[in-house]
Amino acid sequence: MTISQAISAHIPYLRRFSRALTGTQTGGDAYVLATLEAVVADPAEFAENADLKIALYRLFLKVWGSMPVNEHVDQMSFSADERGAQHNLEAIPLRPRVAFLLSSLEGFDKTEVARAMDLSLDEAAHLIDLAGKEISNQIRTDVLIIEDEPLIAIDIQMLVEELGHRVIHVARTHKEAIEAVRTTKPGLILADIQLADGSSGLEAVNQILGSLSVPVIFITAYPERFLTGTPPEPAFLITKPFGVDSLKAIISQALFFDRKSHRKDAQESSSALV
Repeated sequence: MTISQAISAHIPYLRRFSRALTGTQTGGDAYVLATLEAVVADPAEFAENADLKIALYRLFLKVWGSMPVNEHVDQMSFSADERGAQHNLEAIPLRPRVAFLLSSLEGFDKTEVARAMDLSLDEAAHLIDLAGKEISNQIRTDVLIIEDEPLIAIDIQMLVEELGHRVIHVARTHKEAIEAVRTTKPGLILADIQLADGSSGLEAVNQILGSLSVPVIFITAYPERFLTGTPPEPAFLITKPFGVDSLKAIISQALFFDRKSHRKDAQESSSALV
């Protein structure tokens, strides 16, 4: 397999990453083109890397950091979801932004982020954590928790509130969840699949999504129950027992990529006009 064949599968994702990082389609594609030209100029050195995907992103970041080719703005080409995410990106400083996008958008683990950015593991973890804190500081929302196990519900509530969000209700049954959204509309739902009384958090979420567009994080001991090919396919799924850092990262990702998320400063400005 040639180098061009080996990296071709990664190019669409690199373009997505570049576009998100630069904020423009034209500028983002220009950086990708410059990266590919660098590969062509010295294919032997590039081929020596054991992981071509990490090597490709690492080379891209070097090119991006050294070439001011992003001179165009083409915001109208973004979808509504992309425009919302791009707006949220403005809240994150540059290096944490890169680490966050590698982690959340490209699915890199901390070790891969460190390798792509030429950092130590601790430095990469620190940047990802900084991004998550900045997102939580800028994007605050009301959260509905659907969880019947009291200790787990308390842990989730404390973590959510630590991130600066407000828990509007902890529902332990399908009925409680439906009743909760009738009075206050959540900006995020964290839901277990199977509740102890036999009702279903999944069915509750399905019913809520019928009248309300809101990001959902499923927290479950049975992730295989989602692998059915039928909606709602979870964009965000975490398995019990969950790690605190993992849940924090997922919450930040879910709110960051939700176009309905509001930034704190925008909310405060609106309140000041009332």
